[in-house]
Amino acid sequence: MIKKRNKDKGLVYSTEFGKMCPTCSKPVKKCTCSEKHSLPKIDGIVRLMRETKGRKGKGVTLINGLPLEIDALKKLAKSLKQKCGSGGSVKNGVLEIQGDHRDVLEDHLSELGYKVKRAGD
Repeated sequence: MIKKRNKDKGLVYSTEFGKMCPTCSKPVKKCTCSEKHSLPKIDGIVRLMRETKGRKGKGVTLINGLPLEIDALKKLAKSLKQKCGSGGSVKNGVLEIQGDHRDVLEDHLSELGYKVKRAGD
């Protein structure tokens, strides 16, 4: 078996497997690092909820069910945070906006064309 190594990038080629992926060091045919993560199954309804669990009593507004890729989700999160005048983040496909801004977010997301429901309460 012939193996070629690139000085800093690990295994490049193996006669057994052929080309190797430089990031995950698996054969290119079995490489999964270049695949985009699939979107979670959604039903077309954006859900707004308020949660305080694990945040020392501080409330955040959670937004689930947006049918967007991670980059578009981050752009939308930035505009929603500016609209509410507060901070927030994107974690595992869920937008977190600090504070209880369900009224403002419901109106704004409806204007953007999303079907919005309140969950929890």
